[in-house]
Amino acid sequence: MRLSFLAAICGAALAYAIPTIETFGNKFFTSDGEQFYIRGVAYQLVPDDPLVDTDQCKRDVALMKKLGVNTIRVYHVDPDADHDGCMGALANAGIYAMIDMDTFTTYILPNDPFWTNSQFDAYSKVMDTFHKYDNLLGLFVGNEIIALNNQSLSAPFIKAASRDLKAYGDKKGYRKIPVGYSATDIAELRPYLQDYLTCGGDPADNIDFYGINSYQWCDPSTFMTSGYANLLEEGKNFPVPIFFSETGCNVPGPRLFEDQASIFGPDMKDHFSGSIIYEWIEETNHYGLISYGPKVDPTVTGKNIADGFTRAGVPTPVSPDFDNLSKQWAKITPTGIAKSAYKANIVSTRACPTATASGWLVNGNVAIPSLGASLGTSTYVTASTVSVPTPGASDASNTGAHPSSAAPDASPSASDKPNAAAGHQEVTGMAAGLACVMLMFAFWL
Repeated sequence: MRLSFLAAICGAALAYAIPTIETFGNKFFTSDGEQFYIRGVAYQLVPDDPLVDTDQCKRDVALMKKLGVNTIRVYHVDPDADHDGCMGALANAGIYAMIDMDTFTTYILPNDPFWTNSQFDAYSKVMDTFHKYDNLLGLFVGNEIIALNNQSLSAPFIKAASRDLKAYGDKKGYRKIPVGYSATDIAELRPYLQDYLTCGGDPADNIDFYGINSYQWCDPSTFMTSGYANLLEEGKNFPVPIFFSETGCNVPGPRLFEDQASIFGPDMKDHFSGSIIYEWIEETNHYGLISYGPKVDPTVTGKNIADGFTRAGVPTPVSPDFDNLSKQWAKITPTGIAKSAYKANIVSTRACPTATASGWLVNGNVAIPSLGASLGTSTYVTASTVSVPTPGASDASNTGAHPSSAAPDASPSASDKPNAAAGHQEVTGMAAGLACVMLMFAFWL
């Protein structure tokens, strides 16, 4: 009995022996001080939470490790569920998670935005649940909230959510978990939105990272003809890490993933921090890297079957996309910079953009809405500070369909070997293992 108990403790200790990730300037760094580039996949097998089925996670993680994945993005989770098994399996494989905090009923509305106690409570519950995992890379306060050029008045509410969740984490004594936003790639708004979310001079009010959901590079293409050159120009010396939070155009197909060489190579690696490929599971949109079986009639129902696709089982690579991505990532060995050698003051401080005729409607450094504010209320234009709210307050939450049910329809590890353990991970794991062995030996005697 005692040995079983101690074995469980030791297993948990070893499972989380992975460096944490922080932002510094416009880069991600591990707690070992090494620059981290995201090689990710979007992972949402089921609408509510794919991180509750430990056995399925272990099957998927084994193939992700073979592919070279070091990060997954999950769009919806259940904060009341147990995620220890899946997060532990990911950590043991050297894989981090980026989690969206909103739900189908709490996301910030694009046309009638507000930031309420019920939204805050829902988002903070996700932070409460996942903060304990060292392989939590970051949290998103929103995904593609602004999808049209007349929806930019919701931007201050995105900023309010980021500010309040960061303040909440500080008040609770959590580590500095990066909090950011994932944006639609809209040419008319892109530079204004990314600048606005990082302007004003107070890092506590701003996002910690900025993701772009971009499908501009459709093979065959090039860095110059795809539009990536424009993305780079707007992202040079950005104040916070910027990366592709979704990418992987599938038109005309098959996907060659030749953009990865630009993202992780000399073209962009000094200013962008990697990419997340959309997506892991094959669905109607044909973006999947793997499948769990042949497509079935959409009317068929059963365990782990929805919308004509099986959503659990043994993952089988989709050909040739899986192999094409694997080959591209195998060639990627970006040389980053050590945190100790990095000068964060080289990044640019962005001015708050003024309103434009093309659709950016937020005029300068407007006051960030306070908790409880909605578009058109006096708090929207007068609030400049906010006290850290207390979870538990409730009010009417927003309802409606999420801009996307999972997404629109859409770093090197410590050594050159994909997902190899960093020095901190190896040392921590060895120390934990040795301590557990000694403890078990003592109990045995």
